[in-house]
Amino acid sequence: MSVAASLAIELPDEAATAAFARRVAGLARKGDVIALRGPLGSGKTSFARAFIRARLGTSEDVPSPTFTLVEIYGDAPPLVWHFDLFRIERPEEVWELGIEDAFAGGISLIEWPERMGGLLPRERLDVTLAFAAAPDARTATLAPSRAWAGRIGVLGV
Repeated sequence: MSVAASLAIELPDEAATAAFARRVAGLARKGDVIALRGPLGSGKTSFARAFIRARLGTSEDVPSPTFTLVEIYGDAPPLVWHFDLFRIERPEEVWELGIEDAFAGGISLIEWPERMGGLLPRERLDVTLAFAAAPDARTATLAPSRAWAGRIGVLGV
């Protein structure tokens, strides 16, 4: 999937994670898929919330789709589709969530993308969040596909 070398970014606190998510949001385009990886509590939902707020230009409440599995944001295309696939049991269940519509005309943020198996698009940006030494610190590792390779260089990292 990845055509460019992965890039690691140190995020010293939650504010840095949010600022990073806002920068990525500014680069996202219609049809983009951003796969958010990492263990429970690593900041996937915090990243998604900051990304969505940046795209909406507001500080509105952004609930986690843990129970609904998907939340859709925006008034105009491209809409932002936020998927949390932790509770799905089979990759085929994503079709019931309208994921093909998200891929065709939206921007997709997918937590727990490994649950999709082979249905996860090859063209995507993988963002893996990992715990770091300080309690709120994280390391974000980016693995871009060809569609993202030219864009991540402008993140200012």
